[in-house]
Amino acid sequence: MRILAGQYKGVIIGPGTGRHIRPTQSLVRKSVFDQLGPLDGHSFTDLFAGTGIMGFEAASRGADPVVLVENHPGRVRRLQQTKSRFRDTTVNIVSQDVWRFLPHIEELDRVYADPPYRQYTFEECHSLVKLVLEKLQPAGVFFLELDQIVPELEADEVRTYGKTAVHKWIADR
Repeated sequence: MRILAGQYKGVIIGPGTGRHIRPTQSLVRKSVFDQLGPLDGHSFTDLFAGTGIMGFEAASRGADPVVLVENHPGRVRRLQQTKSRFRDTTVNIVSQDVWRFLPHIEELDRVYADPPYRQYTFEECHSLVKLVLEKLQPAGVFFLELDQIVPELEADEVRTYGKTAVHKWIADR
């Protein structure tokens, strides 16, 4: 996977190992970052970071700081290795479960969550949305990538890319 744009355009991010690794497709990344626009002056949080491709793409496009939240020890080590290539941006790697991380955060700005497909129930996804939206600062944006459209989540917008559905919320408070 390559960083698509920005300061680190072209930098290769390794795909990681394991059968449960499913990096966000470049088409989805391009669309999300086109919707976000310039990231200078914004923070970016990548929940269920995996390879970290969304967070590193945000770093390349000017987001600072970038927070990558991942609880799998092998993936965290890989994120630490990759982080060394992004010296001009504050990239913080949080080795913690998302559900433990979110209650301790005061505010979120730009957020992307890509939980492992079919690992969480609707109720857990709904709880995740509620937690993030409670922490989202005014004009903050939250994207949730799932393998299906879930109308009950009441997203402001949903876009599909093949078998991927990206739900989007914009804070209005």
